Amino acid sequence: MTDNHLINELPQSDQRPLRPALADLLLEFHGTFDDETIEHFVVDSYERLAAQSKAKTFIGVLAERFARQRLQAMARIESSESGKPGVLFLCVHNAGRSQMAAGWLRSMASDQVNVYTGGSEPGEALNPIVVDAMAEIGIDIHEEFPKPWTDEIVRAVDMVISMGCGDVCPIYPGKRFVDWDLDDPEGRDLIAVRVIRDEIRGRVEELVTNLGVASSVG
Repeated sequence: MTDNHLINELPQSDQRPLRPALADLLLEFHGTFDDETIEHFVVDSYERLAAQSKAKTFIGVLAERFARQRLQAMARIESSESGKPGVLFLCVHNAGRSQMAAGWLRSMASDQVNVYTGGSEPGEALNPIVVDAMAEIGIDIHEEFPKPWTDEIVRAVDMVISMGCGDVCPIYPGKRFVDWDLDDPEGRDLIAVRVIRDEIRGRVEELVTNLGVASSVG
């Protein structure tokens, strides 16, 4: 077992929420990654999220979820098996457009596609009007959270779809990159966000067809 040397270097207040997260992930990824690698992803995920958020009430839980996504991505990179397709949706704050697109794709494709989101300048929380607009059509995204894009997640996907993050979006050889020109829901009312939501639905429906997976939404 790891001696938790990375966590030990953090202030006590930061260590407290991370230790349960690390314990869970050490069990989950035992035999896939060594303890030091798992600890690195936990601490790095925590520090990335802490840098963008003033509220740390749930940051231990969010860091665990973020680290899990990243470790799963690393496992896919290192696997020799051809798995299901992966898509990364990127926007500036990862608080609106990319989260709606991910919500639509998860709803339509279920577990047939690995779906990730990220932001070039992640915000502190999802846009509440975006959350409400998606809830209206039965898609619950209220537990999602803004996060930065990371190297291993970009490497693990087949397609990167950007929505206004411009020149700071990652460009990796061998990846398919698509730009969706969509209005930013930030500062808009529910009526305007519904229009953006429905436009994203049409684009995701086309994406599902192009990925060759069966849609579960009629």
